[in-house]
Amino acid sequence: MKATVLETIALGLAGLVALIIGAFILFAPHAFYASYGILLGRDANLLSELRAPGAGLAGFGLLMLLGLRRPAILPVSIAAALTVFIAFPVGRLVGLVADGMPSGSVLGALAVELAIAALCLAVFRKRLWTPAAGLSAARTTT
Repeated sequence: MKATVLETIALGLAGLVALIIGAFILFAPHAFYASYGILLGRDANLLSELRAPGAGLAGFGLLMLLGLRRPAILPVSIAAALTVFIAFPVGRLVGLVADGMPSGSVLGALAVELAIAALCLAVFRKRLWTPAAGLSAARTTT
């Protein structure tokens, strides 16, 4: 299955954002979180707990981008984009309810994540309702 032009744009944007942010968290967590007004300090446990999901986010970004080059994994790339960019805003909204209003930069990140989620949902909506090849209802043998 090949991606349409709009799917390529959406998946490319989602993949680049996830890869860049994930790599920034992985390799420069102090600088990344300072941009949100968060000072991390030198706690190795905390830094490890931040770097690990940063690596995961970068990995998902690579997977999203790989789907543009390898049509066979395009459905997995689309699922990764939808999962990442729906889960992040949901987590932020839970935090908003549970913890109160975050800084403007965190709200800005929420807005970007919601925009990418909306773009992905709009562009991939037809694929979401079309059964994937080989994943249709199980056949019974008698």
